[in-house]
Parts: sequence; C-alpha cells; structure tokens
Amino acid sequence: MTTIRESDLIDSIADALQYVSYYHPPDFIRAMASAWEREESPGAKDAMAQILVNSRMAAVGHRPICQDTGTANVFMQIGAGARLEISRPLQEVVDDAVRRAYRFDANPLRASVVIDPLGVRKNSGDNTPAMLHVEMVGGDKVSVHVSAKGGGSENKAKFAVLNPSASVSDWVVQTVETLGAGWCPPGILGIGVGGSSDRAMLLAKQSLNDPIDMAELRRRGPGDRTEELRLEIYERVNALGIGAQGLGGVTTVLDVKIRSFPTHAASLPVGLIPNCAATRHVHFTLDGSGPAALTPPDLGDWPEILLEKAGANSRRVDLDTLDDATVASFTPGETLLLNGTLFTGRDAAHKRMVEILDNGGELPVDLRGRAIYYVGPVDAVGDEVIGPAGPTTSTRMDRFTDRILGATGLRLMIGKAERGPEAIEAIVRHKAAYLIAVGGAAYLVSKAIREAEAVAFEDLGMEAIYRLRVEDMPVTVAVDSSGNSIHKSGPARWRRVPQPA
Repeated sequence: MTTIRESDLIDSIADALQYVSYYHPPDFIRAMASAWEREESPGAKDAMAQILVNSRMAAVGHRPICQDTGTANVFMQIGAGARLEISRPLQEVVDDAVRRAYRFDANPLRASVVIDPLGVRKNSGDNTPAMLHVEMVGGDKVSVHVSAKGGGSENKAKFAVLNPSASVSDWVVQTVETLGAGWCPPGILGIGVGGSSDRAMLLAKQSLNDPIDMAELRRRGPGDRTEELRLEIYERVNALGIGAQGLGGVTTVLDVKIRSFPTHAASLPVGLIPNCAATRHVHFTLDGSGPAALTPPDLGDWPEILLEKAGANSRRVDLDTLDDATVASFTPGETLLLNGTLFTGRDAAHKRMVEILDNGGELPVDLRGRAIYYVGPVDAVGDEVIGPAGPTTSTRMDRFTDRILGATGLRLMIGKAERGPEAIEAIVRHKAAYLIAVGGAAYLVSKAIREAEAVAFEDLGMEAIYRLRVEDMPVTVAVDSSGNSIHKSGPARWRRVPQPA
C-alpha cells in the first residue's frame, strides 16, 4: 500500500497555490495568444495584449496575475490502495497548506474568504477554509487538482433544471448573454449536465481543469454528441460579440468544457461556471516518493507583445485638475492615461461612507473633483509601492453610486465591466463618467502606481481607502457623462450570425 505523508501533501498543495498565482497554464496562454492574433476589435485586442503582457510579467516576477488570488479549490482523487498518513481531518490538513501559501512572505496572496457569511463576514485572514472535494478511486496514488477561483467569475455561476427535451445550448447562450463582463472574458465556460443539482455544479467546476483543446477539436471535427455541443456553444457565444472585457469583439470564450453524469428521467440539471482571464490551475500526483515537483512553464509560450505607453489614440488626463469640460469630453471606447491622485474604495468602504453620510458625519477623505478606483490590492513586497492592483466588478457599487456622487462631488469611477441602469442614471444626473481598467492585468496596472498610502478605514484590510499617485495608468472610457456605454455599443457592433459548427 502506498503511504502519502501529511507533510508531502501540505508541501505540494502550498507550492501549487503559489505556482498558480503567477503562472497561467501554457494551454491557456497559447489559446489567448491565438485569439489576440485573430481579434479584429481594436479595444478587445488591446485588452488581450494587456492580459498577455501582464501574464508574462507575473511569470517572471513571481507575483500574482490578478489581485483577486481567489478561493482555494482542491479536488482530490484518493486511490483505494493509497493511505494518507494523517491523524486529523483532511480539511484541516488542506487548510494548513492554504494558510502557508497565502502567508508566504516572498509572495503574499490576498485573503478574500470571509467567515460567518450571514453575519459580520469577518475575513479569515489566511484565505481558509479551502473548497475541498474528495473522491475515492482505483489505484494506489493520490491525484490532486488545485485551482484559484476569483470572485468575479464565480459570482456569475448559474444553475437550472431544464425539461429533458430542452436545448442545453439555448440555455447556455441565453444565460451568457445576461452575465455582462464581470467574469472578465475571454475565458472558459465550464458546463455540468446531469446528476443532481449539486453534482451538476461540481461537474461544471471540475471541467474547468480540463485541457484547452478547442483549436484541435475545430480542426478534426466532433466525435460524439458532447463535442458537437461544445462546438455549437463556442460558435454561438462568440457570435454574441461580447468580446474581451465586454468591449465588443470576435472572441468571448476560448473554450467550452462539458462533463455529464446520469440523471433522473424527469430532469436535465445544468450548471454553468465561467473561468476568467485569470484562469489558474495545476495538477499533480502523489505516489509516496515525496512532494510533487512542479515544472515552470517555458517563457517561450508567451508571445512577444509590446504595449505602446501612449499611442495616437491615447489621451493623458491630469486627475488633479479635473473639470466639467474635461469629463464631458470623454467618449466611450476612448483610451486615457491617468496621472495624479487617485483614491481607492470597494464594497465595504462604500457601505461605510454611506452610513457616515446618512448619520450626518464627515467623510475622512475629500472626494470633490476626484476619481475613485474600485480595487483591493495585494500586499506589497520588497521595494514595491503596492502589490498587483486590478479592478473589481463595478456593479456591486451601483447601489451606492447616486449617494456618493451627490454628496461628495466625485467625478470619475474606475472598475471593470458594465454599470447597471441605476448607476448610469446617477452618472448622467451628476455629469460624472465611468472608466474601466483591464481585469486580469493586475500586475501591469500596479506598475503605473508610484505612491500608495492608506488614509481611511484601515481596519478593512485590503478594502481600506488608499490615496494613490499614478502615472500613465491605462483605462478605457466605458460610460460618458451623457450615459452612453461601450458595453452596449461595443457588443452590438460585433454581434453576428453564428456559423454552423
């Protein structure tokens, strides 16, 4: 019987979580590079270029690809002939590995998990507990898939029980069309079909760890009904024109993965979970000989892409001298390079600011004529000013937008993905504007931040308000002061009739 030592299991999972924080899977990089080469939409092509440059920077610098270093997902298949040499619950063992990985001094990862989800939602401080799934299988080895799943894409997970005669393809395409860009496309769609409600969602999550092979499948053609469905959904979703970051383009998904399981005759459960542009996972096998050895990818897998700091289509904006005329001159889809003072603030900070205002208090920061960035950065290391600092999904701030704009005189908001009708109405009412940074380019964005100082709500950890000084931080105008949105006009322009799979 093969014996797997507890220390080897902990070492391997901890190493894997560090590994996926800064290495994209090579198949994902190749698929993204190919999509970048094919992309026809200038905005989407630029967004993909930023994602690829960021990915290579993270791989070289061993710093997180995305500021949302995700929940730790661990899928273990334990062979019947293998024995885990542990004397405590497996969850505790895995959580020790997560704790070690997320508190690693040379590359600390952002703790995003909160305990007591129905109560105070206090951050656990070390990203525990892990989302652990265990299966007993044949053999005498232990197979482990480790992934880090960001909240932006996880929040877009969907489930439905369809009639057995219904079209899975129709439901997936119609659902994806409603997701917006908060899941940071282009990415992967994981689909689970059959089983029960819980099994369908687990199948969808597990499928995201499968190798990307859509290019090969398109070349050789489908060999069964599952492959036919993958091709059909891939073509139909990309024909929606959503594109990278929702800016409009020819590629929204790089691959569609499907797993299925027998189900009740009266049911057709379907789970859908998207994976974002920060797709991060790795697999290893333990055979009793020691911890897993994870081989770094070849840097040759990344294409040579050089970003122009300030091209002909980019305009520098001084955040310290914003006025009505400047904000009114922004047009959807325009690229700006931001310079000057920028404040940060996410969900918890917005909630606290509104509570202070409602109670007649004075805010600890003066936002009049200023810009706020929806971000929760990773802790800095070494001589860094700030850790990876990419945008978070902006719709979560929609409920606070009118109150904050009206009470503070805030002029600009920066995040990722679209805004809802409530926020757009507030933007028009207060003659503000909304800009987006590229989700999945957190390390690249952090290099534009020259100074960072926590100035309020420091007890909120990564959700504290920081004052930043930025130089040539690249953003795209998403909603102008008249309420025109690139997330509506972009996809509408690139939408097309899908071709037969």
